[in-house]
Amino acid sequence: MRSMETPDTPETPAATTGDRAGDDAAPGKGDGEKAPEPTGIAAQDWDTAAADPQYRAAVVDLLGALAYGELAAFERLAEDAKLAPTLEDKAELAKMASAEFHHFERLRGRLSAIGEEPTEAMEPFAAALDGFHRQTAPSDWLEGLVKAYVGDSIASDFYREVAARLDSDTRDLVVQVLDDTGHASFAVEKVRAAIEADPRVGGRLALWARRLMGEALSQAQRVVADRDALSTMLVGGLADGFDLAEVGRMFSRITEAHTKRMAALGLSA
Repeated sequence: MRSMETPDTPETPAATTGDRAGDDAAPGKGDGEKAPEPTGIAAQDWDTAAADPQYRAAVVDLLGALAYGELAAFERLAEDAKLAPTLEDKAELAKMASAEFHHFERLRGRLSAIGEEPTEAMEPFAAALDGFHRQTAPSDWLEGLVKAYVGDSIASDFYREVAARLDSDTRDLVVQVLDDTGHASFAVEKVRAAIEADPRVGGRLALWARRLMGEALSQAQRVVADRDALSTMLVGGLADGFDLAEVGRMFSRITEAHTKRMAALGLSA
């Protein structure tokens, strides 16, 4: 895992969630509705916001978790390519893996640029992410596609929710590295074709996706709970108007977006 309806804050995650899920996967603001101007930390640049040591620690945690997630995504896609049924599919996954590694390099470079050791920033999140991937190892090509589509999209939704409350420099970087590598449309096409060819496949993949959803949300909650600075930012210590009730609504928005992605795959949530 790197990687909910529209929040009431600027640069809303749901407005760009379609990068990974397809444009119809998650609702955004209505046409013509103007987002409010950024306030607080969201209106500051990195140099200003980083004067707060707790905020700085939260961002380092966030970038470390995201960087390790991108590295793990690269490794996973490279492994999934071995399961690909055709050379064309193998090449597509290899291209996506290369894009994930490029995202990792940008995050690693950013951590170095702000005076942090990338390996130290990533280390606290390695065990949790590795555990998630061990517990959700796909048994075949189709399960691998669903895992990448569902798991990465949930992670992206979560990070986009957080990004809306970051300083402008960090927010721009996070949104850019969450850009879709092409896996969303590729997964939808292949999974829907497989279900059309054999409808029995749909039931198995629906159960698999539900398991992924539960594991992904549990992992996200564990990661946040284990990191004081990051959890403080989420519940309002560092972010405008973000309280415990809003955290609950955030996870509800993630769940709603997941349901729409499942429909895009032709599966029941």
